[in-house]
Amino acid sequence: LMGNNIPPEFVPAIEKGFNEALTKGVLSGHPVTGVRVVLQDGAAHSVDSNEMAFRSAAQGAFKAGFSNAKPGILEPVMSVEVQAPAEFQGTIVGQLNQRKGNVANVETDGGGNVSIDAHVPLDEMFGYSTDLRSVTQGKGEFSMEYYRHMITPRDKQESLVAQYQKKLSEKNKK
Repeated sequence: LMGNNIPPEFVPAIEKGFNEALTKGVLSGHPVTGVRVVLQDGAAHSVDSNEMAFRSAAQGAFKAGFSNAKPGILEPVMSVEVQAPAEFQGTIVGQLNQRKGNVANVETDGGGNVSIDAHVPLDEMFGYSTDLRSVTQGKGEFSMEYYRHMITPRDKQESLVAQYQKKLSEKNKK
């Protein structure tokens, strides 16, 4: 707090308001991460100032600032390692690219097998086991583990936001 117009007893209420706003994001209703909030100053009124008013003001300030910050929705990306006979390398790389994956490394061992490392969004990995077995005649296998979160593509983000807005409007009709 840089200014001194807000009585110190209302600072915890402001913090609560911001924390509550972070639990349910404006875009898709999911928690907001990677945000730093700085309270510079404010105003207090002897009659109207209370804990609830400052809490609500903090939530409103967050929503206004958040919308101007060009926020994005994150999705989990997996580190995927595929092992299969080298004859299927082109098909496997094509499959990973089709699933919006980025191939990071391709290694061939002396025994005619290939190991392909890629980063693929988790949402795109559903059903991959069956597809891999189909194209490798049952000889391919893969493992995956969490890599990091990345911004979703614009079309997917717009779809998620539209779904959330529709859900909110249906909820408000009830």
